[in-house]
Amino acid sequence: MPLSGPVEIVAYDPEWPAQFQIQAGRIRSALGDRALLIEHAGSTSVPGLAAKPVIDVILAVTDSANESGYVPALQGAGFALRVREPAWFEHRMLKGADPETNVHVFSEGCPEIARMLLFRDRLRADDAARTEYENTKRELARREWKYLQNYADAKTAVIDQIVSRGAP
Repeated sequence: MPLSGPVEIVAYDPEWPAQFQIQAGRIRSALGDRALLIEHAGSTSVPGLAAKPVIDVILAVTDSANESGYVPALQGAGFALRVREPAWFEHRMLKGADPETNVHVFSEGCPEIARMLLFRDRLRADDAARTEYENTKRELARREWKYLQNYADAKTAVIDQIVSRGAP
């Protein structure tokens, strides 16, 4: 779906961790022990970092390709399946509201989970990396993008650089 306006980056909101907890509770209630991991990821998980006001959740299940094992339960909890990427770690993405949420579903042990959490943890621990990433996001948000995914893809180089560095 084409973007209808600019990418919105807002100042860090100290309510984001509590909003994540609400969404994590909805997911846990819907899936029970089928939810093998629920983690807050993305920029809203990094204190002090400006972000799009969207809570990103990493959800690990036994087999993310087996949608019947988790999608109906998540739909019943108010999440809608929006993305299927079988060629990229069998990733699925569901959207929720109140607050706006992206639930990124991977199979347990998927290397992308570790990469996303490493990036989050690096930004939490390294002021210079956090500033570099925020400056990149703000510069990219000023550009016009046909699709939000184009904006996300444009951040890949700086993300890869930050992930590849040693611990702060």
